[in-house]
Amino acid sequence: MRGSGGFTYIGLLIAVAIMGIMLSAAGTLWSITSKREKEVELIFIGHQVRGAISRYYVAGGFRYPPELADLVSDERSAVPRHFLRQIYRDPMTGQADWQIIRAADGGVMGIASSSMAKTMKRANFEPLEAGFEDMECYCDWQFIYEPRRARGRGSPSTP
Repeated sequence: MRGSGGFTYIGLLIAVAIMGIMLSAAGTLWSITSKREKEVELIFIGHQVRGAISRYYVAGGFRYPPELADLVSDERSAVPRHFLRQIYRDPMTGQADWQIIRAADGGVMGIASSSMAKTMKRANFEPLEAGFEDMECYCDWQFIYEPRRARGRGSPSTP
């Protein structure tokens, strides 16, 4: 009986080591899953903002909004219009610190993440994101609205 205490201790150490390895693998999987979900959210928000810019542009005499906040509350008419419910947080940074992409007239024609982190998704994008293939960082994923009349031939159309 006296010698069995050492075997129990070794067995317990092995069990703790196995649990540590399993928890490490679960943590890695959770981290990857979380980053992929943030990428999906970034693409969704990018499309929402691009669509809001498009609607603002058409409703406002073919002009881009002066600021991103103008998409939330457009005061150009007697009844304010709301093209976005809110200015979303950048899912990659957790802040509303978007890179604003300006048109020649100074208006907001698009956004991009301010995150310099490396992208996980590199291929199999939808046609509207075809330019995102092989981009290195999230800041390269630019969600820009360009009117169809100003586009070159062969470019995918935007909403």
